[in-house]
Amino acid sequence: MITPQLHHRTTNRKPWVLAVVLIVIALLMALVGLGVGSAGLASVMQNASDPVAHQIIWDIRLPRTLGAWAAGALLALAGAVAQGLFRNPLADPFLLGSASGASFGVSLALAFFGISPLATEWLIRLGLTGAAFIGAVGAVFLTLLLARGVQHTLRLLLSGVVVGVVLGALSSLVMLMAPEVLQAMQAFLLGSTGFVGWSACLLMLVVWFFSMVLAWWFSPVLDGLALGEATAQSLGLPLVKMRLALVAVLALATGAAVAQTGLIAFVGLAAPHLVRSVVKVTHGRLVLLSSLMGGALLMVADLLARLLIAPQELPVGVLTAVLGGGYLLWLMHRSGSQAMGGRSS
Repeated sequence: MITPQLHHRTTNRKPWVLAVVLIVIALLMALVGLGVGSAGLASVMQNASDPVAHQIIWDIRLPRTLGAWAAGALLALAGAVAQGLFRNPLADPFLLGSASGASFGVSLALAFFGISPLATEWLIRLGLTGAAFIGAVGAVFLTLLLARGVQHTLRLLLSGVVVGVVLGALSSLVMLMAPEVLQAMQAFLLGSTGFVGWSACLLMLVVWFFSMVLAWWFSPVLDGLALGEATAQSLGLPLVKMRLALVAVLALATGAAVAQTGLIAFVGLAAPHLVRSVVKVTHGRLVLLSSLMGGALLMVADLLARLLIAPQELPVGVLTAVLGGGYLLWLMHRSGSQAMGGRSS
């Protein structure tokens, strides 16, 4: 017989067990990623003695592998914040239009300043991140304006889809007006970790750390909103200011990831759902575990993108869109089945 004390202790232990498992998976994927090149999978130790192979591993594969984790962690963090902030399990950076807004901001920066998304200079990476952040914030506020708040789930999702489609079309228009960046922007819009260098990788890790601290700090707001608007207000929380801060965190995390890796869909949607299917936690732990889950998911997707048609390479954004689209359809089917079951009972 399981006593209440033992059950409580086991429940408290499960989130940290999941965190350790996800960290171990990420480390294993990192070791495998260091050995994956255009010729397929090779041992890292086997290539360590070759100076050319050592440089390839250090300058290309290692920042790319770490960058895949950082981008996945940022997108999953943004997804967890969005789902809690808008009290909508289908909210993510793409469905709310923030990813398309970030992409539009980057495309404007590329076209008007004549820079490339493949550039590795710190100042350029910071500039692209700033442009993506501004675009993401503008897109989220435009979505909220069209939806007239967050009360109506369907209106919010439809507004996000409309904003995303319009901003995506504007990004395409910008590319047509600046054909010199068309090829680089095509790879960017498809989503790829192939052009992540050390500067982009470190920038994403720094943004992830600050976004995580802010999301953890404001997580009581998400917990209060989960109980309802009236309950959150009764707790004395300054909802307007904290919501603005959380929108800024959502936009910053989305913008940093999109500016470095392009459009990578559905990681922000799937990671929080996968965490909730394993453990039941408050939003502070949920955001952290979702980040770890998102990082591991994108590392796996990046490895598959490199291996499936080697020596060719799939854009990782295409792969996550296919897999994530199927996962979204399954979620919608399950939600509909549960709703029908509840009515029949």
